[in-house]
Amino acid sequence: MLSVSQEMLAFPFMQRALIVGVLVALCASLLGVSMVLKRYSMIGDGLSHVGFGSLAIATALRAEPLLVSLPVVVLAAFLLLRIKDSSRIKGDAALAIVSTGSLAIGVMAISMSTGMNTDVCNYLFGSILGVNQNELTLTVILAVLVLLLFVLFYHRIFAVTFDETFAQATGTPTELYNMLIALLTAFTIVLGMRTMGALLISSLIIFPVLSSMQLLRRFRSVVICSAILSVLCFISGLTLSYLYATPTCASVAMLNIGCFILFFIVSRIKGGLRT
Repeated sequence: MLSVSQEMLAFPFMQRALIVGVLVALCASLLGVSMVLKRYSMIGDGLSHVGFGSLAIATALRAEPLLVSLPVVVLAAFLLLRIKDSSRIKGDAALAIVSTGSLAIGVMAISMSTGMNTDVCNYLFGSILGVNQNELTLTVILAVLVLLLFVLFYHRIFAVTFDETFAQATGTPTELYNMLIALLTAFTIVLGMRTMGALLISSLIIFPVLSSMQLLRRFRSVVICSAILSVLCFISGLTLSYLYATPTCASVAMLNIGCFILFFIVSRIKGGLRT
């Protein structure tokens, strides 16, 4: 196993893939706990579709894809929260409108410009092995920012996640921290689209958290377990894709699904033993 790791990391593109993937997996799993508990899980999926639409437009305009998509996805995250909280349009309907509208805009932009090219497909299905030095630098900067803000405001995020009404009664600006969660999630989605693609990035947010919640109940324990599980699944998926030439993003997603099934079975066995 050590020789395989040394051989794999001898390639610079594998080194970049490992750094980017671990950082994105870590950010996604940490934020995923709040997203799942607040029932915002599908917002991640909706934002990934927005990201695809903005990336398609950026590609058509020959602009830098990540720099264009980042503000667009952040704006969409704030808009989705605003619609969910204060509009007559229900949350699932708002997500459907944003998701389908973004995909339609993206496909239209592609068809009217260069057609479905390799770059767009990479962002749609993921191509972590194609991460360049500029994308690595941007990912490291934003991922470190996400992790620092999460750690710095951990207790406030915990309060808003579990009992928003009580947090608001104690003077916590809940709307501000909901916006912070949305902002950090938008950053993670944009960074993760190169890793997992627009179609599978939400798997990094949802599955590690759901797996951890099968066996654990404390917020901190779920956060730590989700982070460890997400990173391990990514490293294992990257290794499998190197050894067997499988798609990296699909390998990581399948490992996350496998872990969820395993944790689910163990939780049922433990429940059966208690009774």
